Amino acid sequence: MTTPILIILIGFLIFLGHYLAQLFDRTRIPDVVGLLLVGILLGPVFHLINPAAFGQAGRVFSNVVLVFILFESGLEVRFEQLRSAFRGTLGLTTLNFIMTTLLVAILAQIFGGLDFLSSFILGSILGGTSSAVVTTLARKVDILPQTSTTLVMESALSDVFTLAVPIALISFYTGSSFNVATLFTQILSSLIVAILAGIATGYLWSVLLNRVPTLLKTRFSTPAFVFILYGLVEMMQFSGPIAVLFFSITLGNVALLRPWGLGRFLPQPTEHVELTAMEKDFFAEIVFLLRTFFFVYVGMSIVLDNWQLIALGVGMTVLLFLVRIPVVLATTDLRTPQFDMAFMSVMIPKGLGAAVLATLPSQRGVPSGPAIQTITFAVIMATTVLCTILFFLVEKRRILGFYALFFGRNRPLDAASSAPQQ
Repeated sequence: MTTPILIILIGFLIFLGHYLAQLFDRTRIPDVVGLLLVGILLGPVFHLINPAAFGQAGRVFSNVVLVFILFESGLEVRFEQLRSAFRGTLGLTTLNFIMTTLLVAILAQIFGGLDFLSSFILGSILGGTSSAVVTTLARKVDILPQTSTTLVMESALSDVFTLAVPIALISFYTGSSFNVATLFTQILSSLIVAILAGIATGYLWSVLLNRVPTLLKTRFSTPAFVFILYGLVEMMQFSGPIAVLFFSITLGNVALLRPWGLGRFLPQPTEHVELTAMEKDFFAEIVFLLRTFFFVYVGMSIVLDNWQLIALGVGMTVLLFLVRIPVVLATTDLRTPQFDMAFMSVMIPKGLGAAVLATLPSQRGVPSGPAIQTITFAVIMATTVLCTILFFLVEKRRILGFYALFFGRNRPLDAASSAPQQ
């Protein structure tokens, strides 16, 4: 594809993204599906663009999208929401990862012909959720703030598991040492250090914004600092997404630190550390552009080379959505509305992070690496498409009766009906 045609295509995709966003406002059909289909047509169907040509730039682009999305999302989270959602988030993330890993591993051994360790590598790669998809959809539906916070945090926390566990299993498969105690220590330290780094740097940046007025005049100074934070935390082998999320949460709540006794260390007035409405709109537009290209890139990255394994991935996807129901039931508060629980039950899309991890087994010489990659891409596509379809049906209240069979009719129906209980 020549450079002029590529530039024309970029302009076309921007217009398409705006059109699909407006279509969602009118019909509630998520724009994610349309963007993915365009990517599939450009990539695996007509082979107009080869995602491998992007090389390392493709992975850098996906990380930039993730940083912007998590940063923008964290600004809207309040400490009280975080406090009420954190315990449920840990349980939801951990149980969902365990159940997903076990289910995928069993199916991969029975129907995919993978050996025991390769099956668990595949399961652990698919144990998380996509921050880009989850955050995008969670902001477009009327759910409790605690529910939205839980889902956003789950998508970020799951990265800790889906990075540490697969890499450890791959190292063990290829002959390197493996220690369960070391693995759990690595996961815990990655989580704790990332949270502390995010909170500390968020507070530090709020101080700098007050003491260096020129920083407030540049709209990209805060994202630039976020990129530095993400890179440094990742270089230290900890979770960059978690650090970014808690950085933005701290920055968005810095004015509330005064009742805790921390506010006296901030120069006056503390209100200046918060982003203006114009800046938030600016970041929202940047996120819109990035996520438009992101989902097209995911569609281009889908590999369609073994229809038997692709069918297995689709079958896994259906079962994963069914297993998600008892996971949500076991980890949510009794006062959570039925609508929120139904929405949480469909929020298990897999993202580009899983696609990147799926390439590691082949790179490390694991014999079943190609099969792991094909199944992973099939699950990414199937979970994303089915998630958006179920999102539409849940949002329209078409399948709430099905979920009410599992979640009980004694719960409040939605956020409006549960408001008096809070």
